[in-house]
Amino acid sequence: MNYVIERREEEKERRREEILDAAELVFSEKGFDAATMDQVARKARVSRALVYVYFKDKAALHLAICLRGLRILREMFEAARNQHATGDNQIRAIGQAYMQFSEEYPTHFAAMSRFEASHHEIALDDPCSATQEMIQAGQQVHEQTVLALAKGMADKTLRDDLDNLMQISITLWGFTHGTIQLAQTKANFMATMGISKESFMNQAVELVMQSLINRNGGGKK
Repeated sequence: MNYVIERREEEKERRREEILDAAELVFSEKGFDAATMDQVARKARVSRALVYVYFKDKAALHLAICLRGLRILREMFEAARNQHATGDNQIRAIGQAYMQFSEEYPTHFAAMSRFEASHHEIALDDPCSATQEMIQAGQQVHEQTVLALAKGMADKTLRDDLDNLMQISITLWGFTHGTIQLAQTKANFMATMGISKESFMNQAVELVMQSLINRNGGGKK
């Protein structure tokens, strides 16, 4: 690639990322519904017209933030999986990583939650590149869980009769995502009964593990 063209592309990508950084801050401060493209432009210190050059509307910004979140989450899942030798502990670590993600990246978690609540299904034949990237990024997140499940079956720390590991991964995602949302919205209520958000979420992970572990005595913990 010509050097000048390469530098131009790098500059475009840098500007796009800066606008996205600004959008994350605006969404975090104002909330998605109240946030405007004008506010994003001001935060990014660019013109409103330039924001539209990179993102056609607020929904496109939302999708881009979701995509960022999925990529961060995949990295966290992979790191969690690589820190443990056995499949059962990898699954536990992945569940805890998702909970950590919701705490460390609340804007991304909120964006992903909003996307899941407002989009009943992603059209697989949608030609939009952002949609296709979302599908691919979501699959890559689930692949980390599938690898951990397969590892557990192989080392006998998890049941050997697990079937359709991708479906199990999606089920685990739904359970953990719902648990996190419940912990966020009902934290004060649970506190009145002496239940901390941390203990609630950790117990949720262990309840899931009870349905997966090999009770015939697999590998070492």
